[in-house]
Amino acid sequence: MASSHLRNELLCSICLSTYTDPVTLRCGHNFCRVCVDRVLDTQDESGVYSCPECREEFQGRPALMKNINLHNVAERFLITQQEQEEITGICCTYCVDSPVPAVRSCLHCEASLCDKHLRSHSKSPEHVLSDPSTSLEKRKCSVHKKILEYYCTEDAACICVYCSVGKHRGHRVEILDEASERKKKKLRNVYQKLITKREMTEERVRSLEERRKKAQEKAARKVEKVIALCTNIRRRLDDLEMRVPSEIYRQEKEESLSLSALIHQLEIKKDELSRKMRHIEELCNMTDPLTVLQEPDTGDLCDPEEEGGDEDTGGHDKQLHDGDDLDVVMISDTVHTLCDVITGIKSGIYVEDSTDILLDINTASNYIHISDNLKTATRTREKQNRPETAERFQGYQVMSRRGFTSGQYYWDVESSRSDYWIVGMCYPSIDRRGRKSYIGYNNKSWSLWRYDNQYSVIHDEEVIPLPHQISSDRFRICLDYEAGQLSFYELCDPTRHLHTFTATFTEPLHAALCLWDCSIKILERSSDGRNHHNIRNLDRDW
Repeated sequence: MASSHLRNELLCSICLSTYTDPVTLRCGHNFCRVCVDRVLDTQDESGVYSCPECREEFQGRPALMKNINLHNVAERFLITQQEQEEITGICCTYCVDSPVPAVRSCLHCEASLCDKHLRSHSKSPEHVLSDPSTSLEKRKCSVHKKILEYYCTEDAACICVYCSVGKHRGHRVEILDEASERKKKKLRNVYQKLITKREMTEERVRSLEERRKKAQEKAARKVEKVIALCTNIRRRLDDLEMRVPSEIYRQEKEESLSLSALIHQLEIKKDELSRKMRHIEELCNMTDPLTVLQEPDTGDLCDPEEEGGDEDTGGHDKQLHDGDDLDVVMISDTVHTLCDVITGIKSGIYVEDSTDILLDINTASNYIHISDNLKTATRTREKQNRPETAERFQGYQVMSRRGFTSGQYYWDVESSRSDYWIVGMCYPSIDRRGRKSYIGYNNKSWSLWRYDNQYSVIHDEEVIPLPHQISSDRFRICLDYEAGQLSFYELCDPTRHLHTFTATFTEPLHAALCLWDCSIKILERSSDGRNHHNIRNLDRDW
């Protein structure tokens, strides 16, 4: 009865079988991992997750925590049940009237015995008793038909007494119980190692589940950003759609009124010109010379002020034509603004600018002056008298306070006119002394280098000259940590890609500057929330 109650407690309510790899929900109910995973998979479509037993709902797909104690109890119960079934499946050989479970088997008699027949069974040494078994023949030597009593360690075989003095003479043999205990000891060691490996595997599963959860949360945040950006784009397009036609119609109305007034003036002028033309025709048709000569000269019939009227009209017409471009400028500016937003989406879902990058004065060389806002580094001849520490660069370098361990970012710099400077990113474990400490001259940093008006990119002392003719003093550094990409751009119009390093980043990445007789400034964002240069071309190479 107790066994029946225990079996009921160990049944999964989904498959109605004894638990296999049991897991627990936050509500406290237990299920087989495979069973509850299938239920949750069916709930993915609706996005509403609940316990299959109590129907308690969860915010998001619930985490499945392995119930180690319940797993061990269920596993032991199954083993015990199997052992009991094997025992109860063997009946006494001598109880022919009704089957009675056997408690022992005699290897000599090749018979199984119940309690009653066991009491009357022979106690002589040749009658060897064992646990109930249906394969008694297998416990005897196939050659001598004698009981297997020994274990040959050299041949790894169970043998009888005749085998020990025959084929296996001179071999090292052990009694079966001793050999069995020795093997059990090895198996227990293997068992402990398996437990350790299983625990490590379980920990790995938990770690991966946590990573999957973080990836889902990160994706959800990115989706929210994209939705917000798309909403903003739609709002700006709607506003553009409303404003532009209204502006065009307003300009058309003003131009129409101006043109109507001009047409009216020209109509009056045309009538006056027609009157004068008729008068001249009359004079030309007259036969009386005195009348013709007494009329004013033909040139006098034209008003000098009216002769300049065509030019005035033409100038007014040109002014109206030039006004046609006003709406184009407004549309173009709005479209470029939307392009910047769209580029932000295409270049890795959403690239955040890193205007919060501040220089770490504790790493700055004593021959570099750092501005009060921690944004500008300037090479100086005067020693700054900062304490010499292990983290301070001996060369003319400085790195940022902040390090990036994930995500996608960019930051912009502006250099003064100089022949020699380096900008880039580095690990915090970079050397602070010697030639290997310079940015790009080791495997812990990546850089853009200007020397004698020539530009190159450097990593681990490998110098790659850039073929471009660079005229700008402003540059952008873009980081995609997960993708392992660090890119450099020239901030001209349009923005131009210079080079992209590809690597597997293993440490936080810090911004880093190296300068000789110059200054480098980390740029702020402009007042309208955008950087001074557009990023419409970043999606081409980023």
